[in-house]
Amino acid sequence: MRGFDLTAGLAAFAARVRGEDPERGDVPGWVMITVMTAALVLAILIPFRAAIVDAVTNALTSVTSGG
Repeated sequence: MRGFDLTAGLAAFAARVRGEDPERGDVPGWVMITVMTAALVLAILIPFRAAIVDAVTNALTSVTSGG
């Protein structure tokens, strides 16, 4: 079993905190994508809510009633 190198561990942690880690993701980009996706879903859902509810209800009814 290899021992833990405290100096290397601290250097890696410091590099990650400073943002020099190439594996570090772009959190603001992901946040923006998530918010835009939620806005798009709402933009589609609000005007077509009745049609979507009717379509889902009809689909579930046809599956549960067997016809």
